[in-house]
Amino acid sequence: MRDLIDMWGNTRMVVLTAMSASLYAAILIPFKVLPIIPGVTEFRPANAVPVICSFLFGPAGAWGSAIGNVIGDFFGGLGPGDLFGFLGNFLYGLVPYRVWMAIMGGRDPVPQTLPQWIVFVLAVALASAACALSIGWGINLLGFVPFSVLGNIIFLNDFLVAVVLTPFLLAVIYPRVKSAKLRYVDVVAHVPRRSRATRVIGLVLLVTALGSGMILGNLLSTGRLTPPGLPAITTSTTHAREVGIGLAPVVALVLIGLSLL
Repeated sequence: MRDLIDMWGNTRMVVLTAMSASLYAAILIPFKVLPIIPGVTEFRPANAVPVICSFLFGPAGAWGSAIGNVIGDFFGGLGPGDLFGFLGNFLYGLVPYRVWMAIMGGRDPVPQTLPQWIVFVLAVALASAACALSIGWGINLLGFVPFSVLGNIIFLNDFLVAVVLTPFLLAVIYPRVKSAKLRYVDVVAHVPRRSRATRVIGLVLLVTALGSGMILGNLLSTGRLTPPGLPAITTSTTHAREVGIGLAPVVALVLIGLSLL
């Protein structure tokens, strides 16, 4: 994941990060008045922005998503859960381009054929799950909202908005950004790509960890499953300890899988 650090030495990538963050925050802020869970999450039509910026600007889209979410949180009240919001939105902006490049290489991320649509929907679903898993895990760990509530809401909110809006917006925006040579692959001289075997392992790890993590989070937060070595009885109605311990290895596997793509 050196590209996530190296990009800060490229002035144009820094500018694209700032642009992504400001656009995301500008659309997030007005919808703070439509909360789904007050102080935690709201209806977010802006969720298409990190996915679009991810496909266009790569790591700049990931950092822009994380920073833009923090800016938006200033208008809804900051708290300890915002650290996990930063992580979740960072992953939400990181996964789409990583998955697309791992499978499709340098092909334009504007789906037209059936295989391209399958990869596109997979990338958006994995990004939504990564965001939901990390934020749902963190907020439940703090004892605020159960994963079974927040994790599922975030996943559906992210996935439905992004999978509906992003293809249409990309079809309009992507050709213009490409002609202006502002894509990640245009701005950076060399985009690193892992070997095929490494990418396959990373993708399998990512899909397995996110799929099992969403299921595990629901089971742990509702008390239907307890991690080995922990007493079955807990005094917490949100099962914060069980979720915190049980999902920590899964979150680690997600990060390992991403590092291999």
